Amino acid sequence: MAKKQFKSESKRLLDLMINSIYTHKEIFLREIISNASDAIDKLCFIALTDDKLGLNRSDFKITIKPDKESRTLTITDNGIGMDKNDLENNLGTIASSGSYKFKQDMNDKNDDIDIIGQFGVGFYSAFMVAKKITVNTKKYGCEEAYCWQSSGADGYTIKEIDKADIGTEIIIELKDNTDDENYDEFLEEYKIKSLIKKYSDYIRYPIKMDVTHNRVTEETKDSDNPQYEDYTETETLNSMIPLWQRRKQDVTQEEYDKFYTDTFMSMDKPLRTIVTSVEGVVTYKALMFIPSTTPYDYYTKEYKKGLKLYSSGVLITDNCEELVPEHFRFVKGIVDTADLSLNISREMLQHDRRLLTIAQNIDKKIKNELSSMLKSDRENYEKFFKAFGSQLKFGVVSDYGIHKDELKDLLMFYSSSEKKLVTLSEYVSRMKDDQKFIYYATGDSIAYIDALPQTELLHSKGFEILYCTEKSDEFTLQTLMQYDEKKFCSASNDDLGIENEENKEEVENSDALLNFVKETLGDKVSEVAASKKLVSHPVCLTAKGGISFEMEKYFATVQPDAGLKAQRVLELNLSHPAVKAMKALIETDIEKAKKYAEVLYSQALLIAGLPIENPSEYTDLVCSLMAT
Repeated sequence: MAKKQFKSESKRLLDLMINSIYTHKEIFLREIISNASDAIDKLCFIALTDDKLGLNRSDFKITIKPDKESRTLTITDNGIGMDKNDLENNLGTIASSGSYKFKQDMNDKNDDIDIIGQFGVGFYSAFMVAKKITVNTKKYGCEEAYCWQSSGADGYTIKEIDKADIGTEIIIELKDNTDDENYDEFLEEYKIKSLIKKYSDYIRYPIKMDVTHNRVTEETKDSDNPQYEDYTETETLNSMIPLWQRRKQDVTQEEYDKFYTDTFMSMDKPLRTIVTSVEGVVTYKALMFIPSTTPYDYYTKEYKKGLKLYSSGVLITDNCEELVPEHFRFVKGIVDTADLSLNISREMLQHDRRLLTIAQNIDKKIKNELSSMLKSDRENYEKFFKAFGSQLKFGVVSDYGIHKDELKDLLMFYSSSEKKLVTLSEYVSRMKDDQKFIYYATGDSIAYIDALPQTELLHSKGFEILYCTEKSDEFTLQTLMQYDEKKFCSASNDDLGIENEENKEEVENSDALLNFVKETLGDKVSEVAASKKLVSHPVCLTAKGGISFEMEKYFATVQPDAGLKAQRVLELNLSHPAVKAMKALIETDIEKAKKYAEVLYSQALLIAGLPIENPSEYTDLVCSLMAT
């Protein structure tokens, strides 16, 4: 029997397909099973109009048989099969797709045909693990059966054989093991089951295999020394019907919860389940979940965002990052569509406007679901926000603030007056008639911010303050700039837009004192001013210019060499006894007055959470004052 050469391509092309197109060798089983499913689809379609077939949907199946002795893996289907021309055209011509041609031929008759394999190279992925492949097949409506056999790029043979049943049997003889590759693993039952579960769980026909189990022998089941024996049982390895393909009203929340915990290996139930089905320019189904807790690896490089992407029930990728925006990266779920343009290996996507459309729709769906939870389930939303609020805030800041309008109504901050998390909308609704700004204060904790001298006047006037305890908070508010036409104003700003009438007279006669302190401190501060915000504290620092103290601390951590610093304005409470004592000392003991100025500046640094340049010098200074 003469060996034939592949019609259209050279050894180089087949080597490229086997070694470059597919990322993982295990993909071969997905491809072979997908082809088997296609073959059954074709026969199912014919059965709709051909009563002679004598088969119904429940009769179709795919069978897997590993044989460790012969080191072969056999995949059998009772689909449409192939004749000699099909073998020549589909297996003899690399990159020719019988499925694609079948779909083209049938399009005029029925638009609702869903065929997975449309590239004609999936079959050849088996050569990643096989040193020889045998295909025994008999086509529906034909008397003859044929055997196609190949060891790779050197060509193939076709001969007529005896085969009673229609369908196709693919026998993969595995390559020999090497130091780097263990091909025998593809003969292990546990490995086959795991690959079916991962890639082909939602193939619509049962995938069956004889599975080995262990049991007590009948003779010893009642004895004190039971003996065990192995036995085999045919099992269906796939679930066939995806949860997201079922009608929402037919699925219980318990089923959704179990699917989530099993699929995404979570110990906790999701806070929210999002089910959506879209038909139109692009058709897809999506099942998504909002987690209740932050994954342990969420803020590490190991965490992978994205949704599982299926095409007609076949897994394409575990993490399609393009489907979910960065600010919603915590969302887990699945998208299933037959409308995308897949690349030749079905492993990744070509740039596709339909993918972009799906992603945009999913973005809106998640936003609407979070908004709904905020309005109707405040307790769970606050739980969600404590877990993932930082992600939303980063989303406001990222991409030059392009998403800020989308996310601003989902943000929450701790309120000084409400003593709980509030939204920006809720804050604005409570603003006083004469209030110019939305006030906020930054610090490491609520208790720390509560005690800040800069907030005293705001508290005394009854103004609500948003407490920003996360490093990203100030960046977030500065990116927003305003909300509902109300600008944000830090409690550490030099101008709060309000007056403190109690020390107005002293402020008007303070130039000499302020000049003295500025001359004493020199370049340590850009300005010394009479405070309009302090009530009981003697001193505080406020920032001037575009950089705040929180930004300075942040950049000191991530970019210490940048040397970015806020312009320091030292504010003095002229009515405070300590400041009055310093003023009096200018006339009687100017050196001691200078020490007072240095101490007050150091105290202002400590209050602002900024480092003192020379702690030893500061303690010596305090001790010298205590000794006089």
